[in-house]
Amino acid sequence: MTPIKINDFTFTAITVRLPKTNFLAVTSDKGYIMCGALDVALLNEKLKDRRIIAGRAVGVRTIEQLIEAPLESVTYEAESLGITVGMSGRDALLRMK
Repeated sequence: MTPIKINDFTFTAITVRLPKTNFLAVTSDKGYIMCGALDVALLNEKLKDRRIIAGRAVGVRTIEQLIEAPLESVTYEAESLGITVGMSGRDALLRMK
């Protein structure tokens, strides 16, 4: 876990090195963005009552790539904050501050 700054706001970056892949996430107090391991459909359907704010980027291998990549999918709660598919992870995180 590592703190990272984006526009003077501090987020927590998490990298878990696994065999043949990495698990990547960047969190704020409100929500998070994550690598392709995130199951947005599960969050939207089975965990809907939790109102999770999250976005998923695919094909990323580093935290830097995760922050810059366009989001491939987002939860309904993320959409309510103006976070959209195609938005960069950076912009999504700034909406979660």
